[in-house]
Amino acid sequence: MASVRICVCGDERTGKSSLITSLVKDVFVTNRIQSVLPQITIPPSIGTPENVTTTIVDTSALPQERDTLRKEIRKSNCILLVYSDHYSYERVALFWMPYFRSLGVNVPVVLCANKSDQTASASTAQIVEEEMLPVMAEFKEIDSCIRTSAREHHNINEVFFLCQKAVTHPIAPLFDSKESNLKSAAVAALQRVFYLCDRDQDGYLNDKEIHDFQMKCFDKPLSADDLDNIKQSIRKYAPKSVTDYGIDERGFIMLNKMFAEKGRHETVWIILRKFQYTDSLSLRDGFLHPRLDVPQYCSAELSPSGYRFFVDLFLLFDKDNDGGLNDSELASLFAPTPGLPASWADSSFPSSTVRNEAGHITLQGWLAQWSMTTFVEPKTTLEYLAHLGFESSGKGGITDALKITKSRKRRKRPGKVERNVVLCYVLGASQSGKSSLLNAFLNRPFSHTYHPTIKPRTAVNSVELHGGKQCYLIMEELGELEPAILENQAKLDACDIICYAYDSSDPDSFSHIVELRQKYPHLDELPAVYAAMKADLDKTTQRSEIQPDEYTSGLNMAAPLHVSVTWASISELFIHVSFELQYYVFLEGRNTKGEEKIAEAATYPVTAFPRSEDEHVDRTNLYIALGATVCATAAFVIIWRKTIKAD
Repeated sequence: MASVRICVCGDERTGKSSLITSLVKDVFVTNRIQSVLPQITIPPSIGTPENVTTTIVDTSALPQERDTLRKEIRKSNCILLVYSDHYSYERVALFWMPYFRSLGVNVPVVLCANKSDQTASASTAQIVEEEMLPVMAEFKEIDSCIRTSAREHHNINEVFFLCQKAVTHPIAPLFDSKESNLKSAAVAALQRVFYLCDRDQDGYLNDKEIHDFQMKCFDKPLSADDLDNIKQSIRKYAPKSVTDYGIDERGFIMLNKMFAEKGRHETVWIILRKFQYTDSLSLRDGFLHPRLDVPQYCSAELSPSGYRFFVDLFLLFDKDNDGGLNDSELASLFAPTPGLPASWADSSFPSSTVRNEAGHITLQGWLAQWSMTTFVEPKTTLEYLAHLGFESSGKGGITDALKITKSRKRRKRPGKVERNVVLCYVLGASQSGKSSLLNAFLNRPFSHTYHPTIKPRTAVNSVELHGGKQCYLIMEELGELEPAILENQAKLDACDIICYAYDSSDPDSFSHIVELRQKYPHLDELPAVYAAMKADLDKTTQRSEIQPDEYTSGLNMAAPLHVSVTWASISELFIHVSFELQYYVFLEGRNTKGEEKIAEAATYPVTAFPRSEDEHVDRTNLYIALGATVCATAAFVIIWRKTIKAD
């Protein structure tokens, strides 16, 4: 909110211009003043709420000035409606409020009973009870009411402060005066605030958590007496909400309701805005969706602080310490969010990642799932980090939880790939064992029942490479969308490696791979490994022009790895995929076990490309390094000789 524009309305001779003059001059002006004052602007330095600039516009109620009045009302974001006697009071309900409604404006109205010095016999409480409350009950647009006197300079600053506050801290989104209760959107927002402040998630705000909340919202400590007074106020309405453990959620909501009822709703707004809420009680779009640019051929991953946040979140909500999050614990964890991400539901979470024997997601699966989400939809991860309360002391804010990897466009050049999350498409004929491969990847038991894959299915898990380094491997079976995905260049750009799987016991299985590569020749631009599935069954000769071993040999690639999901060594297949994608180097002469195929193709992708016999290693980087070394040596010799001559 950059500015507040107040339109002062009311019948003639109610003291509208005198109110404005008394505010500006800080004293009552006895001389006759013009009927309509020019517009005045109050800079934000004069104690205005939220440091806004305030513009005050005087108006006339004369019929010939009605067009000007209408224009000014529509330009304003607050109306100060002034009356001073019984006639002008009656006109509030009979003319002014219906007139505002006829213009279609939706701005707060502050009702002002001016010239209180002329009705000294009536007390303020009586005026409020008999005049103001009935009108406020009939017209919900009226935000607040006040008695003033320009002659006695009574409540002059206060009336314009109420107008400013009606705009900067509106009561309407928070409180339903008819129901005398907080509105549901306000309750939901305050519940999220309670959730984020309840650091130990025990359902109570203890004294330390209350002090931390006070410092975060108001930048000043809370004294012991003030804390006791708050607890006593809550006990009057909700005795069970204050215990030795602290204040529960109901008591916290009750406290904010009392603030709203007593006209201290600016306190509620200070709290909500500190937690990034807008005037419509939605989280700021810039907070939920901060700018994050992921260049082409790069990817987003969780940073160490991002992984630490999700680890702490998991441990905090694993209340039964069984190493898994059950449905109840997941519901509690996602309470301040819109629910599970849509992409998780599409991937049949939690079956897409690692679960324990009870079917609950483990810490390993939890981190793997968020690693995949960040890789595929980094903006979704940022949105949920915002909902869940991630905080960073760095300049990047929420984006500090993520990092952008280096580009891996030039896959065939030697060099290390700085990525910890890689995507593998599993391609092959139907019933070749692709689904069983994904199940084995997630440590699921083998099932003899065949279930055809219709829509794409994803599995993600962590893979520990040789040497202890860990990465996350996403394996995706494309189902009936395989043709559409293989023709989508954007989908292929996101893929790091392909695993061609065929059934070594089915003579017609390998021919599908040959036909696939012929139909989509651009697949040669991706690293690949070949897996001969169902190796526990009798191997058969493939009905193909060339057998698998000869086929891969002709491409100067490693022979297919014969594996079975019923063998324990199946895990080496995943290690090989991840490992090959980490380093772009040639490994000729390297003694690598066949079981390491998939993981190593992920860390050494250059070895997983088809290449001709006369293809040479790209030594551009080597030549550049040698050239730099020669230049540095020559420069050193020249400087050394000059130094010798000088001596």
